[in-house]
Amino acid sequence: MAGDRPVLLGLLLYFLVAALPTILFWAALRLLPAAFMTWAERRRRREAPPGPTLESTVANLRRLRHEVCRGCHHNQVRRVAVEAAYDDTLLECCRLVAVDAPLATADARERPFARLLTEAALENAGITLDPP
Repeated sequence: MAGDRPVLLGLLLYFLVAALPTILFWAALRLLPAAFMTWAERRRRREAPPGPTLESTVANLRRLRHEVCRGCHHNQVRRVAVEAAYDDTLLECCRLVAVDAPLATADARERPFARLLTEAALENAGITLDPP
């Protein structure tokens, strides 16, 4: 009975019995954490909110406020563009904080006063527009 199997088949069976558990354990230690991290990263990316974050919007708002308050624009087009960008960023910040913005419904004549009311509403919500 001992001679009816070839030697190579016996060596292959020995290798499978001796080395396969070690190889499987090594593969599980190397591949499972990487697969889990890939899955977790995909899930985290999927759950990320679309659009800018509150921190980046507030940083842009402070930068634009500094430009609007400084008031040394070279021409009328630049001044109007900076004020429009400031108003848009102000409305975006109000949307992120869920604050009512009077600036959204103001016409051209009421815009400066509505801008002040919107800034006050953001200050009351806890967003500091002029940090110390």
